[in-house]
Amino acid sequence: MDKLERILSRPVAKPYRSDTFNSIEKPYLNDEGHVDFFEGDIENPTNWSTGRRWYITVVAISLVLNATFASSAPSGCLEGIITEFGVGRIAAGLVMTLFLLGYCFGPLFFAPLSEFFGRRWIFYFTFIGYIVFNFLCAWAPNFGALLAGRFITGTFASAPLANSPGVVADLWGPVERGNAMALFATITFAGPGISPAIAGFLQLTMNWHWTFYVLLWLGGITLPFLFTMPETHPPTVLTNKARRIRRLKIPGYENVQSPMEASGQSLAEIYKIALTRPWIILFDPISFLIALYITTTYTLLYMLFTIYPIVFREHRGWNAGVSELPLIGNVIGACIGAGVVLLNSRSMAKRIEKGETIQPEDRLVLAMIGGIGFFVTMFWFGWTANFDSIHWIVPTIAGVFLAASIVLIFVSFMNYLTDTYLMYAASAIAANTVARSAAAAASPLFTNQMFTALGVGPAASLIGGIAALLSVVPFVFYKYGARIRKKSRFAPTPAKEDEESQDSEKEKEKGEGGEAVRTISDSSSTSGALRSPSTVHEDEAHGNASINHEKGHKRDDVPQNAFGEPRTENVNFGKEKAEDA
Repeated sequence: MDKLERILSRPVAKPYRSDTFNSIEKPYLNDEGHVDFFEGDIENPTNWSTGRRWYITVVAISLVLNATFASSAPSGCLEGIITEFGVGRIAAGLVMTLFLLGYCFGPLFFAPLSEFFGRRWIFYFTFIGYIVFNFLCAWAPNFGALLAGRFITGTFASAPLANSPGVVADLWGPVERGNAMALFATITFAGPGISPAIAGFLQLTMNWHWTFYVLLWLGGITLPFLFTMPETHPPTVLTNKARRIRRLKIPGYENVQSPMEASGQSLAEIYKIALTRPWIILFDPISFLIALYITTTYTLLYMLFTIYPIVFREHRGWNAGVSELPLIGNVIGACIGAGVVLLNSRSMAKRIEKGETIQPEDRLVLAMIGGIGFFVTMFWFGWTANFDSIHWIVPTIAGVFLAASIVLIFVSFMNYLTDTYLMYAASAIAANTVARSAAAAASPLFTNQMFTALGVGPAASLIGGIAALLSVVPFVFYKYGARIRKKSRFAPTPAKEDEESQDSEKEKEKGEGGEAVRTISDSSSTSGALRSPSTVHEDEAHGNASINHEKGHKRDDVPQNAFGEPRTENVNFGKEKAEDA
């Protein structure tokens, strides 16, 4: 494995080569005696040049483009699949359903592996697997083989969706990260909007197999760039650094370890946390309501791939290719939403430069705007699409603003979850991912019946009504979020940390006075709740990796969690000036 890693490390886009380090250099150790990053360390991904970090970010997000493009592609060629295999429309919808079900299982399996083995190896394995099983889909001998191939490719494709945000967190600070996450969200919502139109025209001119040929070509183009991606997961980088130091046999450092190695955390322990804690956090008030809201928006996204053919093909008589073209409006809307996020990130950066403190609730302004836009544009789209006499551009423009609203909601809530749950953010986002993917997977099975039975206007009004009820969520959290976070068992806040510090001092004094020292697990304090058996301490959640604050190292630069999702330091969040913002 080490030899293979050295071979594959030659073409990667990191600004150094491991073989250039020699035994003369004295390794840097932190206060615990573990290998760590020093100030300005070239091996720390956050110290790489802006251009290099953007290149790696784009490569990671190109993997996401492959996944999202493939998720909805068959919706444009379902007629060809129905004709060739002699199945019904509901059965044909399983081609998308099973792919999205793979989104549910993949993150729970691959994300813990990325913490244990590093992100790069998981990207290699899963993306190659995705390409291989797309061959099965392209040349499926029967409908069962096609369904099996779609489920497996969906499972492999979920790895970039789970781990790419982790790459973003490895490379960027809290404010800069918003720009990269905007690009991630754009691809997440724009990718599914492009592929149905391509698939529709391919079905008219060729056949449905050509849709999967395009997926293979896109994957083949992306693969060479994937092999240039270096390891960005800081605990893994430090582990590789510790192994290199041990190989050099530097006197006094023969047995040095990285924080992850010193923690002794096994893969089984990581899986135990990854498979249990998300479901506990899911029912925390903030996590639950956000999951409910994003599940609604994400389900609607995949409903649109059935709604648009109903509106433009069945009602207006357009062909399979042209009827999918209005979905390009969703791509434009996603780009507009991303642009708003970028402007918001710049505004926050300027506020930070002026010395203002940014609270997690400040992230919710975009969700408040997007929430109103969501239900307004849903009514707009539904009732203008309901009448064929209204020009097609009117519901298409509604779709533009609908997609922009969804992006604002998605990015805002993802950032809010991260800032709220800190070391538990990975679990909160994992539960959110599984919930929204499961709901979206069901959408191809009921959307056609729903809009056929109710009509486009009434069915869209039903969705708009639900969206109107949910639109109050970001307003409630904006006003009462700080109070709710203080009462949460999983949302560390400065008040809780002060209580923990005071409790520890009191316990220490009691211990010195000969009285029994109370254990944390028996404490009724808030910190005790954070250490209850159903939760995991920060050191356990992050592989016990410690970064020295006093030496100028930023803990936010080490997003160590089982799902590779970003985390920020709640106490100091927003106080740090972003160099490249």
